[in-house]
Amino acid sequence: MNHSPNELIMLFNDLFRESHRTILVRGGDEPEYRPADGDNGLAQIVFAHGYYASALHEISHWCIAGEYRRTLHDYGYWYCPDGRTPEQQRAFEQVEIKPQALEWLFSIAAGTRFHISVDNLSGDGAANEQAFRLGVRVQASHYLTHGLPHRAGLLLDALKTFYGTTDTHATNWHRDAERIAPSTSAKNSSRKTETV
Repeated sequence: MNHSPNELIMLFNDLFRESHRTILVRGGDEPEYRPADGDNGLAQIVFAHGYYASALHEISHWCIAGEYRRTLHDYGYWYCPDGRTPEQQRAFEQVEIKPQALEWLFSIAAGTRFHISVDNLSGDGAANEQAFRLGVRVQASHYLTHGLPHRAGLLLDALKTFYGTTDTHATNWHRDAERIAPSTSAKNSSRKTETV
């Protein structure tokens, strides 16, 4: 299934343009969040290069940001670019668990393949990729069990309806969970198979 970012722009803007004065915008090299300028302005979630996955990721950050953070450029966070030190990478991974968990659930709803990202190609890679993957899986499972943040829940429902995945979302997520972060029992079973 081909996914056009225009579909996502339409869905997002229909949901949040009026209620949250926020729109999704196709951008260039770097994603960013631009708060509304003035009472009549619109906040903009700018995603990189027109990539569908980039849009889902940037939306995920917006869904987590509180009301005050949404008044600040890039939610007031300083982004440490690729090439982070191990300490910076650990901090990055801690902050990325929740947005990547939402992005994953959105991807399943849209019928696209989710790719976990440690975003440190010029550095030493992940501080602990296995722990990061597991953290994202645990958080996504928590969202499914206890509910998503309000705006994220609205978008998830819209994606499932638009792409026809309402009935398959839970099954597809459980299947994909083993690809992203295999459970301990699955790892042990595969090790036993490899040694036989």
